[in-house]
Amino acid sequence: MTIATLLLGNFAILAGIFMLLWLLSLALHDPSFVDSWWAFGMIVLAGLSFLQTGPPSPRKYFLLSLCALWGLRLGFYLLWRWRSHGIDARYEKMMKTAKDERGWGFAKAAGLMVFALQMPLQFIVALPVQLGQVSPVPAAIGIAGWAGVILALIGISFESVGDLQLLRFRANLENKGKVLDSGLWRYTRHPNYFGEACVWWGLYLMAAETTIGAWAIPGPILITFLLTRVSGVPTVEGGMRKNRKEYENYIRRTSGFIPWFPKN
Repeated sequence: MTIATLLLGNFAILAGIFMLLWLLSLALHDPSFVDSWWAFGMIVLAGLSFLQTGPPSPRKYFLLSLCALWGLRLGFYLLWRWRSHGIDARYEKMMKTAKDERGWGFAKAAGLMVFALQMPLQFIVALPVQLGQVSPVPAAIGIAGWAGVILALIGISFESVGDLQLLRFRANLENKGKVLDSGLWRYTRHPNYFGEACVWWGLYLMAAETTIGAWAIPGPILITFLLTRVSGVPTVEGGMRKNRKEYENYIRRTSGFIPWFPKN
């Protein structure tokens, strides 16, 4: 199988799934569930690549397993959050803006602004778990690969603990209107986003030990850019600054992304 065949085949399958998800959003009149597919879809791409490339190897098993470990935890968490809280305010605002300012109906707005946009982004971010499984050489995992395994596990742990701490904080009614600044949130304002970036840089380090896998570099670069400059940090902090009086002080003393000791 050529690289082009693998990537084109994966992209075609992904496009078909996104089409079905778009149709589901029309029935629900809510595209919010697509957030959980961000995680589940990565596993699908990793699994498809595992089945279509050469014989199993330690590198392939690690890439698939780590991606699945990250994706299952995050995917089910986001699916639970959607089922518990209903339509996400971000998507609700997006659909309303498209209707009021562009005159678009829900179908067009959801199709173009949500599903058609997320599909190529997901495909590019998942390049390490696709291209990293193509070449069987080198057969053994090297220093960079093991560093990637450790970094990915650190990222999964960071993201999982950060989400759990935030969930518990919000569950306490006494914390309404307050800012979480303890636990991992004491050292970075976004431990969940930092953890996700670590996962994909870790997976890339594993993939990069193969010549073909090294070309997956757009994946971790893109997810880091999205998390720090587009849909992650800017979106969250914009709302927090409006709704939390303490947040400006929290920004002043706490690292924005990479964990570090807080300022006094």
